[in-house]
Amino acid sequence: MDRPAFLITIDTEGDNLWSDSRRITTENSGFLSKFQEVCGEYELRPTYLVNYEMARCPVFVRFAHDILRRSAAEIGCHIHAWNSPPDYALTADDFRYKPYLTEYPAEILWAKVAAQTALLKQTFGCPITSHRAGRWGFDGEYARALSQQGYLVDCSVTPGVSWKSSRGKSDGPDYSMAPSEPYFLDFGDVCKPGGSGLLEAPVTIMRLWPRANRLRAKLASRSVVRAALNRLMPPLSWLRPNGGNTRDMLRLLRRAIAEHLPYVEFMLHSSELMPGGSPTFPDEQSIDRLYRQMRALFGAARGAFEPLTLTEFARRYTLEKGAATGRE
Repeated sequence: MDRPAFLITIDTEGDNLWSDSRRITTENSGFLSKFQEVCGEYELRPTYLVNYEMARCPVFVRFAHDILRRSAAEIGCHIHAWNSPPDYALTADDFRYKPYLTEYPAEILWAKVAAQTALLKQTFGCPITSHRAGRWGFDGEYARALSQQGYLVDCSVTPGVSWKSSRGKSDGPDYSMAPSEPYFLDFGDVCKPGGSGLLEAPVTIMRLWPRANRLRAKLASRSVVRAALNRLMPPLSWLRPNGGNTRDMLRLLRRAIAEHLPYVEFMLHSSELMPGGSPTFPDEQSIDRLYRQMRALFGAARGAFEPLTLTEFARRYTLEKGAATGRE
């Protein structure tokens, strides 16, 4: 690629799923038009990774049909296993534990992937070829199920991050040793390159402050100095706005250009675009800060990056890799 790709991925799901509420609402669907308009100003085309309740939300369905008609975005798949059909009780209270799809029996995992894929295809009338796992829970069996359904690209891996303490029925996944650049994954270990045809496009997460990380390693885990260092120079920086990390996100763009990386991947939840839809953005003022951050980031990327959807990137990357190796 002449320029690195700029990928926007939106986990498109119900409102404030971080809360303990058992009633899932989808009011955030009414706030997506503003975000799409801002993306359009910068000629960016998001990939909306859609879960069960949003695929059944009339407001989102109308929005999605419009952006698909205009080729302004892509619809992909996102699965929250505890409330996606077919129903299967894994724990005494699945809404409390929110188990990972990888914790279900293989036949249930495959059935849930097939059901959500069929729902998205039927609802939106388009191929569904991109995916991100709910709660980042992903493994080889899950990857096989996606591949069998015709998916081309997954973006569940968070390089350098362990989710072990974020439990479902048991510990969450550990991507500490996963590559940060795209790779065709191994069904035996999704953190390793392998021979499958499913491309993994990890979220853009980097260590931007090596000196700070060396100092951090010498400090007690609960020290005041370490806490301050974590705020100023976090051990890992995501291309994910939180209201106060514009500097780090712009630094990620510069690093990607300097290191000739094939892409950067921005992520956000749809509910984070609505005041009160997430703990991070509780009110109108915080949403205003979020949009200022996104405009600063999108403006810095304009011209230096090529806007692509996830599937567009996967197809291009696959073709270029095949040409480089002499494979058809």
